[in-house]
Amino acid sequence: MELHESVCGGRFSLYYHPDLFKPGTDSFLLGDFAAPRRGDKVCDLGAGTGLLGLLLFARQSELTVANVELQERSITLAEKSFRESGLIDRCSFHHGDLKDRKILPPAGSMDYVVSNPPYYSSAAGQTPQSDPLRTARTEDSCTLADVANAAKYLLRWGGRFAMVHRAERLTDVLCTLRQHGLEPKRLRLAQHRADSAPSILLVEAVRGGKSGLITEPTLILHGENNAETPELQRIYFRQE
Repeated sequence: MELHESVCGGRFSLYYHPDLFKPGTDSFLLGDFAAPRRGDKVCDLGAGTGLLGLLLFARQSELTVANVELQERSITLAEKSFRESGLIDRCSFHHGDLKDRKILPPAGSMDYVVSNPPYYSSAAGQTPQSDPLRTARTEDSCTLADVANAAKYLLRWGGRFAMVHRAERLTDVLCTLRQHGLEPKRLRLAQHRADSAPSILLVEAVRGGKSGLITEPTLILHGENNAETPELQRIYFRQE
């Protein structure tokens, strides 16, 4: 059953299917953390049904966004979301495996790349039963190194790559980015409450950048009685 939600304070429409990867907090956090500039050419690796692209457009309307997605049902829904949101003319859609460079935009053509990649290794013991969710959440079809390699291929020299991942894999993320010529430059951790450990990381790297990492203040998602913090409300567009 196809579902529909209004997102970004009611500005855009998002279509998705419950059997596919559902809209989640991680995408909203990355949509706020990523900072493409006006006129940038952006690529979303593993775009799903297009939520992250919509979030980027909400904060910087003068973009073009290439959506790369393995699952056909997801990319079809992404096209529908961008069309109904009036953004279809600023988007392109690339259905296939990001490891296959024939389906990617040209090498060095992107100013900014974003990704909400699979978090869990196949041996992590957290493998979903359905094939679509297994593809979205585990590294069976796409590893962290695969994503970094595709980002490096797409980015111009000095272009930037932003991603979200599990905080427990911080070492894996930073080492993999550097190994692929993407130097980590900006890092932010997020945690559910002030007294809990970070569970999410957000990182931005520069292709060919020099060493030097800025760690931003930790993002606290919930306060007393599990209420959303003002910053999380802003990220969800609840204050607009």
